[in-house]
Amino acid sequence: MMASSHTWKFFRAGGFDQAQIDSGADLLALKALDQKLWVALSCPTRGIEFDNKTLDLIDHDKDAHVHANEILSAIAWAGGLLKNSDLMVEGSPSLALADIDDSSEEGHQVLASAQYILKYLGKPDATEISLADLADVEKLVAGLDFNGDGLISVRQITDVKLRSTAEDIVKYQGSVADVNGEPSISQELSDSFFAEIAAYCDWQGQGDGDPAIRFLDETTQSAAGAFHAVEDKINDYFTRCDLAAYDARAAVPLSRSVEDYQGIAAQTLSAVNTDIANFPLATVEPGKPLPLISGINPAWRKQVDALRELVITPLLGKKESLSASEWAMLRTKFAAFEAWQAAKPACKAEELGKERIREIFKSEHKKAIDSLLSQDKAVENEVKAIRLVEKLLRFKRDLFNLVNNFVSFRSFYTGRDKAIFQLGTLYLDGRSCDLCIRVDDIAKHAEFASTSGLYLAYCECVRNGGTEKMSIAAAFTAGDSDFLMVGRNGIFYDRKGHDWDATIVRIVDHPISIRQAFWSPYKKLARFINEQLQKLAASKAAATDEKLISAAVDVGTPAAPGTPPPPPKPPFDVGKFAGIFAAIGLALGAIGGVLASLVSGILGLKLWQIPLAIIGLMLLISGPAMVVAWFKLKKRNLGPLLDANGWAINARARINISFGTSLTKLGYLPEGSRRSLKDPYADKKSVWPYFVLIAGAIAALIVLSYLGIFTAPPATTP
Repeated sequence: MMASSHTWKFFRAGGFDQAQIDSGADLLALKALDQKLWVALSCPTRGIEFDNKTLDLIDHDKDAHVHANEILSAIAWAGGLLKNSDLMVEGSPSLALADIDDSSEEGHQVLASAQYILKYLGKPDATEISLADLADVEKLVAGLDFNGDGLISVRQITDVKLRSTAEDIVKYQGSVADVNGEPSISQELSDSFFAEIAAYCDWQGQGDGDPAIRFLDETTQSAAGAFHAVEDKINDYFTRCDLAAYDARAAVPLSRSVEDYQGIAAQTLSAVNTDIANFPLATVEPGKPLPLISGINPAWRKQVDALRELVITPLLGKKESLSASEWAMLRTKFAAFEAWQAAKPACKAEELGKERIREIFKSEHKKAIDSLLSQDKAVENEVKAIRLVEKLLRFKRDLFNLVNNFVSFRSFYTGRDKAIFQLGTLYLDGRSCDLCIRVDDIAKHAEFASTSGLYLAYCECVRNGGTEKMSIAAAFTAGDSDFLMVGRNGIFYDRKGHDWDATIVRIVDHPISIRQAFWSPYKKLARFINEQLQKLAASKAAATDEKLISAAVDVGTPAAPGTPPPPPKPPFDVGKFAGIFAAIGLALGAIGGVLASLVSGILGLKLWQIPLAIIGLMLLISGPAMVVAWFKLKKRNLGPLLDANGWAINARARINISFGTSLTKLGYLPEGSRRSLKDPYADKKSVWPYFVLIAGAIAALIVLSYLGIFTAPPATTP
């Protein structure tokens, strides 16, 4: 790495050195700071307490993560548009126009756009602009006559005739939604529509100017339809007649046989019967003209009548039959029209009709729409600059805060403000936990976050009757875990002050504090004794109940005739019970001996040594657990907790014991409070436990005396 001319300051927190960023010069110099010294190299754009829109503006590649290079680009861009880079440290959402550096083309454009916005808002004399002025940039841009998106909405056009044409474009070419969601016309849609209109009109003009094409004027199209409707059938008829002329024997079968008529004779016949329609147009004879009035296949009567009315009569006059030569002449007559029809261009707006299409073609509507599109395109840079003004204001306000939660974790370790990954505070079990982060997948997060060494309680949070839900991971770094268990409920307050009902659904168990480790052996012993006593009491109660039930059954059930009497109970075995009593006595003696040794050892010390001995004894018991806990607490690391949430943490951000205590606060009475120790519902104290304790002590002394514990050993003769 090349040496940097910038003098950096570092502060130590979390067990490593972190860059201290205090000024605009520090921000601009970040590009020269070795990224190995950055705390984080990437963070997600969602799930953290930071303005999402600012993060989206920084996230150039739109991958939902902000990377180190993207932050450097944002700092360089904002710093280049401000006359004083220290303005980025203020965190203010407003900016004086005089502070915009307009020496570059982009800076000049941003300044002009800021002035335009203030003028649009009715504040032409204002000397500063703020994010409040840009509360809704989209509405501001949408409210402009031209917004630079290269689109013209139908609603925007005031001329009635021009709007009608624009509506036709939208109907037949489609539309594109503008920033307001309105159906709008783009240059491509306009060009396509008018190109089709022009081609269609040229094609129509070709037909109108050639008498060979429109030989029947306006009825040519209808006549062509009638001609093509029977063209194949008439061709079939004259071909059959030509075959009959070639061989007279073919005339009868070509007209269909009697058997064919017998095949349909049993049907209910009509003019639309397909079997009839397959018969020839008329009976076949050599050289026979096609009859037009009578002798026509009834299935084709309507089509032949249309041909006679629209084609034959206008061209040949009234005729009762049509010869083969006349049919050939008609076919030739339609050849030019058919060629013209084959060249017909595609036009989606054809259904508008020839007159409407011609009206659009002759109008100046294309020029008018092109002009509107050009005017909109002309302000593209100005409108983009409006968004750049918002971007500059957001970067000026937010970059310093983001850097102090990214390059360093200054906000987190100094405690002057909550870090952007701290979602809020969880109140549960008489404690408040400030290290709470949002979690999307609890199982996936817990799998990796368990390596952090933190005691984590995963909670499901709901509010507004369950309509809003989220999951959090809360780190408990002070107190104990005696009453932390799945199912316990608490209240979570987010950074906006909203309260959520929180329920623990999963726990990652790790040591919480040295205090917890100190008392853990005694709690485990007490828990073990309590469990054993409960088991013993339960077994004795069950045995007693079983004996009572068995006795009741035996008494209530008479012996069956011939049943031998039950065997007599064995006599009381004094020797057996003497052995039991002896064993119990030995056990009590051993326990008493140990207790006596401890008591006699402690009582044999000087008065000032007794407390030290007791403390030493307790440390002997609790010391190993405390040492193990101390090593684990020293290794607690914030990194895995954030890495599991999509961050790229670049340092071992430790949470030591003293810092961890500040993240979880225990409940204490306020300073100066008055406290009454009188509890009207406290358990009544009984003297019997003291009597039992005294009796036990006396019995122990007797046993110890009997065992010769207090007897001095005989003097030995030298």
